[in-house]
Amino acid sequence: MDQHSKTELNRTVGIIAGVIAGPGDDGRMGGANDWMRLISESLDEGETFALAALYEDAQGSTPSDERPHSERLQALRDELATRKLDGFLVPLADEHQGEYVPKHAARLNWLTGFTGSAGLAVVLADRAVLFVDGRYTLQAAEQVDGDLFEIRHLIDQPPTDWVAEALGSDARLGFDAWLHTGDGARRYRRATEKSGAKLIAEDTNPIDTVWYHQPPPPLSPIAIQDVAHAGKTSEEKRQDIAKFLAKAGEDAVVLTQPDSIAWLANIRGGDVPYTPFVLGFAVLDKDAHLNIYTDRRKLTPNVEAALEPGIAILPRGEFEGALALLGQAGLRVRADSAGVSEAILAALKAAGAKLSMAEDPCALPKACKNETELAGTREAHQMDGAALCRFLAWLDREAGTGKLTEMSAADRLEAFRRECGDVQGLSFPTISGAGANGAIVHYRVTEASDKRLEPGSLYLVDSGAQYPGGTTDVTRTVAIGAPTAEMIEMFTRVLKGHIALASAIFPDGTTGSQLDALARAPLWQAGLDYDHGTGHGVGSFLGVHEGPHRISKMPSRVAMKPGMVVSNEPGFYKTGAFGIRIENLLYVRPHSQKSGAKAFYGFNVLTLAPIDLNLVDAEMLDRGEVEWLNTYHRRVAETLSPRLDADTRKWLNSVARAI
Repeated sequence: MDQHSKTELNRTVGIIAGVIAGPGDDGRMGGANDWMRLISESLDEGETFALAALYEDAQGSTPSDERPHSERLQALRDELATRKLDGFLVPLADEHQGEYVPKHAARLNWLTGFTGSAGLAVVLADRAVLFVDGRYTLQAAEQVDGDLFEIRHLIDQPPTDWVAEALGSDARLGFDAWLHTGDGARRYRRATEKSGAKLIAEDTNPIDTVWYHQPPPPLSPIAIQDVAHAGKTSEEKRQDIAKFLAKAGEDAVVLTQPDSIAWLANIRGGDVPYTPFVLGFAVLDKDAHLNIYTDRRKLTPNVEAALEPGIAILPRGEFEGALALLGQAGLRVRADSAGVSEAILAALKAAGAKLSMAEDPCALPKACKNETELAGTREAHQMDGAALCRFLAWLDREAGTGKLTEMSAADRLEAFRRECGDVQGLSFPTISGAGANGAIVHYRVTEASDKRLEPGSLYLVDSGAQYPGGTTDVTRTVAIGAPTAEMIEMFTRVLKGHIALASAIFPDGTTGSQLDALARAPLWQAGLDYDHGTGHGVGSFLGVHEGPHRISKMPSRVAMKPGMVVSNEPGFYKTGAFGIRIENLLYVRPHSQKSGAKAFYGFNVLTLAPIDLNLVDAEMLDRGEVEWLNTYHRRVAETLSPRLDADTRKWLNSVARAI
């Protein structure tokens, strides 16, 4: 799409946001759909994702709730009193338990002002608490009014423990059963029982009652993910999962995770920021027939005609009825209690379904990328690497002027990515942290916090993009001017851990929790650590954070398998001073090492971007680590040079030199 077309598209999306007509099956404005159909008929899947992103931005121009958070909190408490509730749980999640939620479902943000991707609030008549994990403790303290909400550590002080202590006997704690998984609801039910309280499922969410100008649910067009990117047809995937169900003695599976539905049906959308998801629910039966329940106004005639046989797109309003039919037929239905909402599980039980509580059968095959998907993600990382090199070369030239800020640097990086014709958008909000802001693990720059890149400081930039063939996520920490000895030592320790994990060779059956210590050991030796996981799975033009595998201290039952893409991102954070993180994406590959019949695996690095040698103390590296760094930089230069202009090639060769 050329720049003129993008301008016209942006203008048209603005028209869409103002169109109000008859409601659809979800109560959404109807006239917008006609515009969506008209526009999206001529767009490919990537342009559809871009359209959806613009549409999401256009919603931001609609009226918003301007009340201060103190008034919002009081309005919620008044509504709870009307409902005879003593408290209410406010998770970040939507009905699909996603990390990123549409504006319509951003209830935690509306109530507290917190913009992180993990958190939960508990509101009582006289107390309110916000729980966040270690990534967000500093951010929450800056964004949330401490006079309104106490801030607690989600892991160190679990909200279930707090609830058990804070609630009195016979207290009624409300929750929205669509926003909590079966496992989560069970934990809160046990917590309330400890104090003699009751957990009450509300038919409607009280926040939706008191939220002025709540944005409408998303309505972005559905697109087909071509088999040239997917590597397998939907029919092949559905047959594989159906055979799995039949072998397990199950008649159907209920799917609520948007990435599973998108992967299984080979569709994409734009209902969620930064991620090409179609929000909806699905039921796959043992005959490989897939019913997807979403707003049908997202479906254009061309896309409906292109859907593979065996896939039906049905109105969202028919989903509850479909659950009832499963139960009435006495079918054995698979559902993941760790990912499926309590509302769905309760509906199936009430209808008489025989529940089989087990993991989402799409999660593991989706995580193990096929050769086509791996080729697509390699190409995506080469395009992304070229944009990153252009940005880092520009940063090297401009940082000394004293004019750059976190926001201007992030905007310039996005511009370099946008200049690549295949980029579809960012995969998450860019973390652009200068100096002390770099110590805020998931910092998000605003006009109020925008900080200059100053000499003698570190600049941490964590960013990623969506491409038709893959999703990227990369972090680089750069010295602005001359770094201190402490900065160099901490950076080198983080680098040593990064190299140790990237170089790991491990037997079949090894989990990420067993590998995690490799990345932390150099920091542990100095009595240091970081309060976040070391690695997360990444999708194929899907979610930048994807399960079921991860590299973390947290126990995991999911072993690393060939084709899995995972991040490698150890870090160090000195509050009030600087932050360091080095992140590459890796994929698991077979290794020639053998132990009898047992297979061994290793990692291949996908990310292509130089690591700042100004922050490396070569004396702290052993021979193997020096060889790894030199080999990596040689590969970066050789792979990216054909995609770069002469000046950037010259810069890359100088910063990727052997040490």
